[in-house]
Amino acid sequence: MIRLCSQSESRAAILRSADIDFIQSPVDYDEEQVVATSPKNFVYQATVGKYEVALKAFDYKEVPLLVSDTVVTSQGHILRKAKDVEDARAILEKQSGSVTSIVTCMIYKSEKLELIDISSTDYVFDTFDEADLEAYLASGEWRGKAGGCMVEGFCKPYIREVKGYESCAMGLSVEVLQAFL
Repeated sequence: MIRLCSQSESRAAILRSADIDFIQSPVDYDEEQVVATSPKNFVYQATVGKYEVALKAFDYKEVPLLVSDTVVTSQGHILRKAKDVEDARAILEKQSGSVTSIVTCMIYKSEKLELIDISSTDYVFDTFDEADLEAYLASGEWRGKAGGCMVEGFCKPYIREVKGYESCAMGLSVEVLQAFL
């Protein structure tokens, strides 16, 4: 059993599909306070911030902690969570027809192990169809998603090439975690 310190349904689904027993206990950390110019630095700082909050709230000796954060980058820009539909449109247009990297950092802490991993998955996207993009924006499914990106949803039909694990792109590099569990 592990404690997933995240409210992400995608991360919970990844753990369920990997048959990893967990309890979900979100922590409150404001990523907007992170100032970083590189995606890896940003995602590391955000994960460490969440981890520090989790350590204060929960005893990792009772139930190991798992904290994770994800950032999307394309065309040299860190693409954060969109603030509104216009921001989402601009973020998704940067990814359309481009290489988009999804970088995930996770920290797992138990009595015997502290694992810190930063993984990246690169997607080459075809150009998004304008009508599909507008329907996706109207659906609101982009809300709360780093880069507004859903590789398991809206973006899936536009994937031309993938380098890396899909789980990393969905918010948790479960293949790396499983090797240590």
